[in-house]
Amino acid sequence: MAKLLITGASGQLGRQAIEVLAQKTDKSDIIAMVRSDAQAAVLARTGITTRYGDYNDPASLAQAFAGIDRLLLVSGSDMENRVTHHKVAIAEAKTAGVKHIVYTSLLKAGDSPMPLAADHKVTEEFIAESGLSATILRNGWYSENMLMGLEQDLSMRQHFGAAADGKFSFASRGDLAEAAAITLLGGYDGQTLELAGDEALTMAEYTTILSDIAGKPVAYVDMPQQAYQDALVGAGLPEVFAAFLAATDAFAAQGALHDDSATLSRILGRPTTKMATVLKTALATQS
Repeated sequence: MAKLLITGASGQLGRQAIEVLAQKTDKSDIIAMVRSDAQAAVLARTGITTRYGDYNDPASLAQAFAGIDRLLLVSGSDMENRVTHHKVAIAEAKTAGVKHIVYTSLLKAGDSPMPLAADHKVTEEFIAESGLSATILRNGWYSENMLMGLEQDLSMRQHFGAAADGKFSFASRGDLAEAAAITLLGGYDGQTLELAGDEALTMAEYTTILSDIAGKPVAYVDMPQQAYQDALVGAGLPEVFAAFLAATDAFAAQGALHDDSATLSRILGRPTTKMATVLKTALATQS
């Protein structure tokens, strides 16, 4: 069997992908890349083998990738150094003889106007230039992203944004992790896959669902992009993060986070998880 390695194994997406893989293939073929003994200990308790690897230490990546056939490269969380880290990882994977890379990109990264897409587009180009076989997973907007402001939305009974009538094709992290596991095992090599939920919602439709589940009215309040950014800063968010959130909404208004290809549900072999399910789970956990 092919030896599989997952980067970002202690993160939520990587951890869930490993859980799916453990149900679909022999655990002895799964290797998780970690950066600390504590992370290794957690995974060891589940019977998963770990290897140390740090993007800032190319030699450690060479050791981690040795003997690996297929690599799930979960995009890094260090936004400032992410492109450099990805470039190093791809180069070391090629040198180590990795045969295939599955990379978690962003929906429509090839031509998306979103600032967040830039790093992913460059990484996709690095992979293409490497000559390695690859599967590109262009992941849609996480349903769980909405949970960050859930408590405030419910307390204020308003959700503020700048997305107008733009549709978000939300996808749960669990669904995207399952797709990553499935494609790592094969069957989609050489493909670029736009992965989004079957359900596309405007923010007004989102707040209607939230209102029904919470049992209290929550209204969507749309604002101009700059006004929304200023409001976020006024609420205590750092300027850079506020600008990012406001720009995301503005580009969503133009369709940047909408996809109706149903590619994700075809890979999963079932409908994608609805936003209502994600919200019910989150509210049940809070109660």
